[in-house]
Amino acid sequence: MIKTKLMEMLGIKYPIIQAGMGPYSTTKLAAAVANAGGLGIISGVGMGVCKLLGGQKFMDYDPKKSPAQNMREAIHYVKEATQKSRGIFGINVPVAVEFREISDELIQTAIEEREKDPELVRRMKVIITSAGNPERHAEMIKESGVLRFHVCPSPYHAKKAEKAGADLVIASGHEGGGHVAHEPVHSMVLIPEVVKTVSVPVVAAGGFCDGAGLVAALALGAVGIQMGTRFIATKESDFLDYYKDYTRNLGDVRNTIVARGVFGRIRYLKTDATVELYEMEKRGCPDAEVADFEMKAIQAIHFGDPKKAAFFGGEVAGRFSDLPTVKELMERIVKEAEEIIRDKLPKVVA
Repeated sequence: MIKTKLMEMLGIKYPIIQAGMGPYSTTKLAAAVANAGGLGIISGVGMGVCKLLGGQKFMDYDPKKSPAQNMREAIHYVKEATQKSRGIFGINVPVAVEFREISDELIQTAIEEREKDPELVRRMKVIITSAGNPERHAEMIKESGVLRFHVCPSPYHAKKAEKAGADLVIASGHEGGGHVAHEPVHSMVLIPEVVKTVSVPVVAAGGFCDGAGLVAALALGAVGIQMGTRFIATKESDFLDYYKDYTRNLGDVRNTIVARGVFGRIRYLKTDATVELYEMEKRGCPDAEVADFEMKAIQAIHFGDPKKAAFFGGEVAGRFSDLPTVKELMERIVKEAEEIIRDKLPKVVA
């Protein structure tokens, strides 16, 4: 049986974190992951984009509601949906400069809701910050008593997060979906270097979808894995069915592309729209024109035409094609990992 520091820290059954993917909601997915024994994460980024767009509807969020209202509703939905299992969950909030005011609102709201409810104190255990400076909310989060994880793309950023008081760092390799660093350092190189650089526990992210990946992460010194793209293609995820189908039918690990994003570079699944977004940058189109095209392509996700949509997703989408329940997926990953460690590795060790 696999047992890691991550599982001990959180009281979870499996060493698996669900990534806080945006701009979509991950509220239902977070509940499913928590119920199945992992760490379910509520994504905060989409909650604030309506406000950034001046009150326009964005994805599945009501523009009439504030980011704080959306966060409160999501927290209490997950709390109620995990009541029977006593599942463990948290939130993810990007802390980029462009999102500063909204990140303050979301984090403060989550802390206030937690402080009012003993049940949330027991089960909403983590705030994950990403895409920005880990120092800004450090004191507020520490004083609340909640654990604070930070997503890092390099050993330098991991050390900075540790210095800012992070209880754990998530080392995110360049093959991951969504926002990626400008420097293309991939998981196999990044993870062991981050483990060597910091003294806090490290979770591996970027390219994980199965038991072999979990074993590799543990071998590299991580205490668990974070998955985003693989969780999109599950029955309970909040993502639209045709988004799920496009992800699981990608067919080739080469069918992703990195182009402009809201807080930096983003890895997208290849569609006509995302290839054109990449080509616009290469042609030197004005930044405002590129940004407008990108936002329209992201909003087009709701229109049902995959050619025009900008789907976020990692290279790992080319490695799977099924649509399991969250419980089936997590149980399978851990079972595969245990079989590899118990049965396969001893045969290749003299």
